[in-house]
Amino acid sequence: MTLTVRMSDEVTEAFAAGRPVVALETTLISHGFSGGRGLAAAVESEERVRAAGAVPATIGIVDGEVRVGLDRDSLERFAEAGTDARKAGARDITACVVQGALGSTTVGGTLAVCRRAGISFMATGGIGGVHRGFAESLDISADLLQIARTPVLVVCSGAKSILDVPATSEMLETLAVPVLGWQTATLPLFYSAAGGPPVSATVGTAAETARIAQGHWSLNPSGGLIVGRPPVGGIDMEDVISAAVERVRSSGVTGQAVTPAVLTLIEELSGGQSVTVNRALIVDNASLAAEIAVAYAAIS
Repeated sequence: MTLTVRMSDEVTEAFAAGRPVVALETTLISHGFSGGRGLAAAVESEERVRAAGAVPATIGIVDGEVRVGLDRDSLERFAEAGTDARKAGARDITACVVQGALGSTTVGGTLAVCRRAGISFMATGGIGGVHRGFAESLDISADLLQIARTPVLVVCSGAKSILDVPATSEMLETLAVPVLGWQTATLPLFYSAAGGPPVSATVGTAAETARIAQGHWSLNPSGGLIVGRPPVGGIDMEDVISAAVERVRSSGVTGQAVTPAVLTLIEELSGGQSVTVNRALIVDNASLAAEIAVAYAAIS
């Protein structure tokens, strides 16, 4: 079979007119928040992308199709399904299509579709990476390899801080992925703005970032970049995160189920503070990705 990608009218028209497009994932809707609150974050992210002058393209697998640009009804389906929706990384997309499953794309899955659709900018909360205790489990997110092999600039607040962030940074260096700090010299720690490993370069404006992306793609046309944007009003969650990770590990949860399980427990242990920070950084990252996409369109 040949896998086809169905674009919404809005995204199709944006490509035809040369307008910038920003990809958004669907895992945050189904797995990132409890109680359906991911839907509000997704809708606000789309609004912020439009406000900055770009077109949002939320990606997911619906009714046997890979869709780029989801309508409100489809977004609500992911919220209603919650964790019953399949978590779709790049390896899972074709099975979701053939089996007619509802598939919420991870960062890696979204990037695989971006590569096929020709989208160059994406926003998310935090990327996957090297898990704590990876020496025993070899648990390393496929997000990293997808970033390295996809010509997309990903705006995030670093790797999810439930991971081994220094090891993730080392892995990105090995994969030759530029990690740019948005007005910061260190990689954000998702919930916290400070304390992460050094970035490869600091950037201060969308125009400067766009020029770096343009130059990188001229040198390495198949490779991606990361822009790490510190969360506004971040909080130190390390003690909570360590406790949540240990409890989930002790319960025997493995594979793709680890991250949503840990995030749910962090929400509980933090009294909901994690959700407030998470939602804010997601929509702020979407706005920044759109600003950079607009700046890139102006020089391309």
